[in-house]
Amino acid sequence: MDAIELHSVSVRYRREKIRSLKELMVRGLRRHERTFLDSLRSITLTVRSGESLGIIGANGAGKSTLLRVAAGIVMPSAGEVISRGNIVPLLELGTGFESELSGRENIQFNGALLGRSRAWMRSQLDAIIAFSGLEQVIDVPLRTYSTGMRARLAFAIATAVDAETILLDEILAVGDAAFRVRCEERIRSFVHEGRTVVLVSHDTEELVKLCRRTLWLSRGEIVADGPSEDVVASYERQRGASV
Repeated sequence: MDAIELHSVSVRYRREKIRSLKELMVRGLRRHERTFLDSLRSITLTVRSGESLGIIGANGAGKSTLLRVAAGIVMPSAGEVISRGNIVPLLELGTGFESELSGRENIQFNGALLGRSRAWMRSQLDAIIAFSGLEQVIDVPLRTYSTGMRARLAFAIATAVDAETILLDEILAVGDAAFRVRCEERIRSFVHEGRTVVLVSHDTEELVKLCRRTLWLSRGEIVADGPSEDVVASYERQRGASV
């Protein structure tokens, strides 16, 4: 069975609104300036259940937009999206967190946003805290946490939820080396359990280790889709040639 299907999906954003008469006049003189930005252009993609898919590309390639479309956060301007099963997105650091609440309270709060009951989250509380490694600060306000600490807590919460599909956007780029190793081990365990993982990362070595298949995006279009070693090698050659 397929976990995610995209059929000729495009996402078009309207550019920044005009805020003044002066700006309107200037833009009116620039008739060649585009009014819209195409983040995705007619993407057709299938992610199979139990598959680990990596996504690479330069900044602005459409990687994060693709994950948001798959998660149902962004509606496509054209095309069809079909998602099956329970999907947990971990797309933007700090989303679903309240800075004035403690780490412990944020676990409960975030769990509610992910559709889990307070009783279920309480049953997972000790395991989440242990995995995050934040035992000493779990009862202090989140505003005192570093970016890496927030990432560790967010990953621990999201991956504790019994999701069939998890979407990760650069979440492993923060945090120390030891924690990244633990994250990689957890992602591998998901794949072995038959769960679906979609991972956006600029770390191509990480993608080759964790994902058998990789998608290369550029300017909202698919450049390559295939075995991670082959796609990453092509991507690295292109990057080297452009330097």
